Amino acid sequence: MEHTISPLLRSRQFLFSLAVLLLCTSQQGFSAATKDYIDLNNAKDSVPSGKGWGEPPDAKNQELANFPGKGAPASKGPARTKSNGINYHGGPLLNSGTTANPTTIYYIWYGNWSGNTAPTILSSLANSIGASPYFNINTTYYDGNGLHVPNSSGSLVLYSPQAVTATTAPYSTSLSDTDIQNIVKSAITTVLPADSNAVYFVLTSADVNESSGFCTKYCGWHTHGSINGTDIKYSFVGNPDRCPSACEAQTTSPNNNTGADGMASIIAHELEEAVTDPDLNAWYDTRGYENADKCAWTFGSTYKVANGSLANMALPSGSTNNYLIQRNWVNAGGGYCSLSY
Repeated sequence: MEHTISPLLRSRQFLFSLAVLLLCTSQQGFSAATKDYIDLNNAKDSVPSGKGWGEPPDAKNQELANFPGKGAPASKGPARTKSNGINYHGGPLLNSGTTANPTTIYYIWYGNWSGNTAPTILSSLANSIGASPYFNINTTYYDGNGLHVPNSSGSLVLYSPQAVTATTAPYSTSLSDTDIQNIVKSAITTVLPADSNAVYFVLTSADVNESSGFCTKYCGWHTHGSINGTDIKYSFVGNPDRCPSACEAQTTSPNNNTGADGMASIIAHELEEAVTDPDLNAWYDTRGYENADKCAWTFGSTYKVANGSLANMALPSGSTNNYLIQRNWVNAGGGYCSLSY
């Protein structure tokens, strides 16, 4: 977004003092950024945190020592390419080179979602994002064998039955990072399969906080950890209705649910990062920014829907299911932010 939004806001850890600018822009409408990517600092060799910012390798390794399963240190080997503004560091990608074992989205609903239309809106997103022109951006990423992420219809991202947890009081309204992993573990133990090629999303209702920085440092994050002996990729996405000025892009939304529509954008952001950097050691730039971080809170060309809110894509294409989704980084043509490839 031009004018009011600093490129530093192109990550989920933006501060409330700057988030006011996001709200002002959302009321006026979005336009494409004057530049797709501007590197404003000189930090080198940072590794991703999974929360939208990079960390020095030593700090990351210390975090790993204190909290096993939070991430994996970057490979010390040379990057595969540096020509597109993002580098490969040797780690695996989800589903690269094959459609035989499709990447699956699992939702774990935590809190009170009674009467909320979010399950319908977000289930539709999960059912339609696979094979879309938007997800096709991820086909520009590949592993150490040169195998690219595929995007074939019906075999890339599949939505599976969701788990519902803690929907009645009393339940904790303040969760830690460890709590998020334990919620995923509980869902896998009781309801969902342990799938190493899936991304498990813990979706919290608006009365639930994530104590490590939801609404003040990030709107969502992704990581991985060993759960029941399987390397599980999972993500936290909170309901932006808890902090509209920080995590919602506009005060009205395409599906008449600002919280759910805000979550849709954050889910898409975390999904593409989890696919191209699942263990936090594959694709990221010198600042530790993953692909979606490089384009965070930029939306490209938009259009108005019937209620006057803005959208930038319909999923599936040609449907009436409209969303305002953050752009992703294309690892081709020198690198750029886009809504499709």
